Amino acid sequence: MGALVSDTEPTHPFQVHNFRAYWASRLTMTLAQDAMLLVIQWQAYNLARDSGMNIAQGAGQLAIIGLLQFLPLFVLTPFSGLAADRFDRRKLALLTILAQFASAAALLGFTASGTVSLPVLFTVAIVLGIARCFSGPALSALSPNLVPKPILPTAIALSSISWQVGRLVGPAIGAVLYAFEPSLPYLMASALFAVSGTALALVGKVPQPAMRKDQRPIGAIIDGLQYVGRNKMVLGAITLDLFAVFLAGANALIPVFARDILHTDETGLAMLASATPAGAILAGLWFSFRPLSTNVGPKMLWAVAVFGLATVIFGFSTSLPLSLAMLFVIGAADMFSVYVRQSLIQLHTPDDKRGRVSSVSMMTISASNEGGDAFSGALAYVLGPVAAIVAGGVGALVTVAVWSRIFPVLRTTKTFDPPDDLLEGSKP
Repeated sequence: MGALVSDTEPTHPFQVHNFRAYWASRLTMTLAQDAMLLVIQWQAYNLARDSGMNIAQGAGQLAIIGLLQFLPLFVLTPFSGLAADRFDRRKLALLTILAQFASAAALLGFTASGTVSLPVLFTVAIVLGIARCFSGPALSALSPNLVPKPILPTAIALSSISWQVGRLVGPAIGAVLYAFEPSLPYLMASALFAVSGTALALVGKVPQPAMRKDQRPIGAIIDGLQYVGRNKMVLGAITLDLFAVFLAGANALIPVFARDILHTDETGLAMLASATPAGAILAGLWFSFRPLSTNVGPKMLWAVAVFGLATVIFGFSTSLPLSLAMLFVIGAADMFSVYVRQSLIQLHTPDDKRGRVSSVSMMTISASNEGGDAFSGALAYVLGPVAAIVAGGVGALVTVAVWSRIFPVLRTTKTFDPPDDLLEGSKP
């Protein structure tokens, strides 16, 4: 499955040098990304409100930021998946880190000089969307080649922890640094992107699957999409996340709830932004020591249902402690679902298609996250933030009920192991 550091079969992903470097790179990159994103959202919302816009119009600016991040992902994701299967995945990810470093440095200059504006923030959102479009498939397809198959679910849990720790600590540090000096979060992000690139460069050579030489780019893209369509397990797991998180995107409206519903400051903002990843980290740590092995499909459905219910309660809450508790539950439930979904996708997909399948997964994740941010902001503009969040949580619950019917394989899947003939039969 990948280049190991010795002839002895490792029993834990951290025994593999390449995985340790990969994990450090993903952690520092996510720290920088999420610190930047929270500050961008906070700056955009405050610029809008201070310029005379009302709460709904301010939420609309957050919708624009989500949309501008999502559109590049939606348009370019099929090509980014093909790139992850055809080119060196490590080098491709390094290029995306460089683009994000340049974005952080640009915002550092604009903020320090007091010239940051909504158009500047919108432009950076587009660049970040493009970078994440290509980094997601490259890194997701790279990770299964770093460790042996028996410990891949543990590696996925640890990889998710690095992502969730970044989501927890990044916004918290970003908000605290912003309170001292608005440009400091971007200085930190620039330094973290530099560390991330260095760590990824330390990953040694890993196997790159050979693609069919007679297959043209468009044909290769279509082949990857057809594989997702044929594999009901992969399709059901991907689209369950797409619709549930798209509808119930509470995190997008955290600046609105912090300022105008819970009436808190940057400290409260940092706590709200960190509550969801805190729950996710706890769940991820649990799975890194106690990997899930039974009834994985039904448990994923229940996790998404809990996610939707907690979102409804968060929407109604006017208490900071209750809101923090519900965001914590949302994060833990989402991590449970992510762990199961990513393990199923990676283990049910041939290596020569992992880049393209990961790109489809990345597109749906982006549709649910950035697209969900845009949807939540737009819905808040029309209905108000409370009604938008409550309606989204109810929508997630409905999604679970519908998906358990139209994808019965999600209800019947007991383990992560694919059928014996699945991977062989799917190869060209």
